[in-house]
Amino acid sequence: MDIQTDTRHGLMTITINRPERKNSFTNAMYTALADAFRDATHSSGVKVVLLKGHEGCFSAGNDLGDFLNNPPTDLDAPVFRFLRMISVFPKPVVAQVQGLAIGIGTTVLLHCDLVYAASTAKFSMPFVKLGLCPEAASSLLLPISAGYQKAAELLLLGDMFTALKAYDTGIVSDVLEPDSLETHVQAQVNKLLDLPINSLLTTKRLMKTANKTAVAEKMAEEGHLFMSMIPQAPAQEAFKAFGEKRAPNFKQFEN
Repeated sequence: MDIQTDTRHGLMTITINRPERKNSFTNAMYTALADAFRDATHSSGVKVVLLKGHEGCFSAGNDLGDFLNNPPTDLDAPVFRFLRMISVFPKPVVAQVQGLAIGIGTTVLLHCDLVYAASTAKFSMPFVKLGLCPEAASSLLLPISAGYQKAAELLLLGDMFTALKAYDTGIVSDVLEPDSLETHVQAQVNKLLDLPINSLLTTKRLMKTANKTAVAEKMAEEGHLFMSMIPQAPAQEAFKAFGEKRAPNFKQFEN
């Protein structure tokens, strides 16, 4: 299974399990993720969710082949369903990040409550480089957490950045050495599991309320624009260049 779930003692662990493709996401994986968060929402046996990747990688983002063969065509597409589900998930979500966190591998972290990254982790949101635009309401949430200029640098340029920069911009809660990451995450999870569920849910709801409507509206706006940009020439050139392992030539589309 590319998405593995394991529930015990109040904790649902969701593991992105496609290491041979750097845990890149397919439509089927987004469906499985959305279903897992839906089930966790309604399960009295789940108090906390831990989201992590398998074998030292969080996620390299979308699987380009699957993405091009099955691009999202409406807001009910699996990827958007998953993003809506995690954005309104009422229980604490802890993310454990190692290796690559690219595209949605980074933006999904903005919807997690506690995010712990290995010092060796690498992040990137290369939407503009792909002729696309941000998703997951990241164009709203990142300027809030990072400040406009820092967010603009990450979203406009789309360059790779370090775990320390992810910490500085509010994407991650803390940075740990790789050999101590898992122990630290488990300790934080155990703290949450020991706390009263009503207090956890109420506190998260209070923090999320202010931006709840804005996040939903921004996510929908980004989604419509994202889908409209996929068939356009810049995105198609970026996809072609990626397959040919060359830099895209966007200047050919300038007037």
